[in-house]
Amino acid sequence: MRDYNNNDQSHDDVPSPKAATNSIKKVSMLPLVFLIFYEVSGGPFGAEGIVNAAGPLLALLGFIIFPFIWCIPEALITAEMSTMFPVNGGFVVWVSSALGPFWGFQVGWMKWLCGVIDNALYPVLFLDYLKSAIPVLSTGFPRVASILILTLLLTYLNYRGLTIVGWTAVLMGVFSMLPFAVMSLISIPKLEPLRWLVMDIENVNWNLYLNTLFWNLNYWDSVSTLAGEVANPKQTLPKALYYGVIFVALSNFLPLLSGTGAIPLNRELWTDGYLAEVAGTIGGGWLSLWVQVAAATSNMGMFIAEMSSDSFQLLGMAELGMLPEAFSKRSRYGTPLLGIVCSASGVLLLSGLSFQEIVAAENMLYCGGMVLEFVAFVRMRMKYPAASRPYKIPVGIVGSVLICVPPIVLICLVVVLSTLKVAVVSFVMVMVGFLMKPCLDHMDGKRWVKFSVSCDLPEFQKESQEMEESLLR
Repeated sequence: MRDYNNNDQSHDDVPSPKAATNSIKKVSMLPLVFLIFYEVSGGPFGAEGIVNAAGPLLALLGFIIFPFIWCIPEALITAEMSTMFPVNGGFVVWVSSALGPFWGFQVGWMKWLCGVIDNALYPVLFLDYLKSAIPVLSTGFPRVASILILTLLLTYLNYRGLTIVGWTAVLMGVFSMLPFAVMSLISIPKLEPLRWLVMDIENVNWNLYLNTLFWNLNYWDSVSTLAGEVANPKQTLPKALYYGVIFVALSNFLPLLSGTGAIPLNRELWTDGYLAEVAGTIGGGWLSLWVQVAAATSNMGMFIAEMSSDSFQLLGMAELGMLPEAFSKRSRYGTPLLGIVCSASGVLLLSGLSFQEIVAAENMLYCGGMVLEFVAFVRMRMKYPAASRPYKIPVGIVGSVLICVPPIVLICLVVVLSTLKVAVVSFVMVMVGFLMKPCLDHMDGKRWVKFSVSCDLPEFQKESQEMEESLLR
């Protein structure tokens, strides 16, 4: 494979991928905020399991504390690194620059798998929210056919262009969150604050609690894979991440606050889709139906946002020479055709798994990828201290290490609480990535498949290069 930090190699005879895409319309601030919203959370849909696992008090505290432990550190690191590397591929580029192409490929493999596994959830959740209104969608051929048709329709939307996906996400997001704003207002006279304080510490399913909380509030780094498609990314990305953190936190916290405070607690009922029943109890059948439709809409929004991130990640990896050049080819709408096809195929293959199996498996892989990203962030602070950072977290090297400590502690908890089955499956998937990299290197060396030789990584300042040489001695 190519040496991504070798600035001695001339690429004058190779057209830059950026130059080839200058005419493609870029994503602006508002669509980007909603793409981040859907890549991370999409609202409280699927968060019911947190109340089931731990009760109201721990559920609400989770959505207050978790953003400070995980969301804010990850969003800050994403903002700094994405403005340092405003190209498609995102975290793959960061890790490649800091730790080398082998680990860059591994983080790309793990994160792409996470994205595909994550996307396999959304057709399942979509049908779970509609099956009470349309019972025929519960099992059998109608359910399978519905998953297939929905996947194909949303995949076609991704094919038509990222700006279309972005503005579709805006419309879906507004529609999906409005019923919870209404529910929160209607619930005020019915709230009993003592209901929020219920906690049974001896009867907490910590595995379900942490995995569901983690699933609802992670993936802040996903937007980095679209950095090359964003208008003025060095200014737009940090602001969009800032607004996204606030939006995501409130969209999860407020519905659970009104739902647990307005109706008597029965933890066993708090499973996927229960928020629609909560809305019905608070506001009536019309509000319940609105939440059901909003949930289905939100799952479609999460699907298209995640598929965009996954497919552009593959495109970025191909532009860096990590994957065959075919993955860098764009459709006439500027979208990565082969990346979209691969992501959609993975979704269809995994859509038969249960919700908890999917969440646990993807969280384990995601944790591995995030550890590499945190290490890369600190390494880049040490390796290229003088490099241009349009947005820089106002801390030194020690501060950058401390920022990574809380999320890494959380990662350790998620890993320790995982089941043996999930750990084994995740280990096998990681090993596949370890084997795939040398195989692709061999194919590249033998010229069996054409790989890109162009690279748009920034040329860092001379002082930073001298420090790299001293660190490698």
